Amino acid sequence: MKVGLIVEGHGEVHSAPLLVRRILQELAPALSPSILAPHRVSRGQLTKNEGLQHAIEFMARKVGNDGRILLLLDADDDLPCVLGPRLLALARGFRPDREISVVVAKREYEAWFLTAAESLRGRRGLPGDLAPPAAPEAIRDAKGWLSQQMSDGYRETIDQPALTSFFDLTAARRSDSFDKLFREVGRLFGLSVPPRP
Repeated sequence: MKVGLIVEGHGEVHSAPLLVRRILQELAPALSPSILAPHRVSRGQLTKNEGLQHAIEFMARKVGNDGRILLLLDADDDLPCVLGPRLLALARGFRPDREISVVVAKREYEAWFLTAAESLRGRRGLPGDLAPPAAPEAIRDAKGWLSQQMSDGYRETIDQPALTSFFDLTAARRSDSFDKLFREVGRLFGLSVPPRP
């Protein structure tokens, strides 16, 4: 079974496959689907009907009849609970013959790192006493917050995949949008997902 990822950011090209593998490892260690290299499309294109349709059609061909498609993007200033269902309805309308999920990170993918900040202490130049901010998903510039904490600043294409390898998935499920991703990965594969702690 093939999994096709559609992402908007340069960092997610390397991070998203790692993250999906980590979630699947927790949910079903014996399961080993083929996770294809992500198809990166700008957010501006993904939020337009024509751009979204092109991305979904492209990935539907790549994953084949029994494949799965996961679209992952940042909400920025949009509401995930509005943007996600709108894009999902469109995507399923374009390809009702494919299993498709859409997950919109509230603000940014990096907000998930902030939510699980304790698990990143001492990693990638982060301080040993790092604590999450009061409302991680409310921070408009999670990348900037990380950059201020890191000795060499935050570099998305280098640090995002590295931090994706380390952050505590259970702690990150305190974030509603990350919990949604965790549940959607399970749903795509018909797996039972335990409730978040």
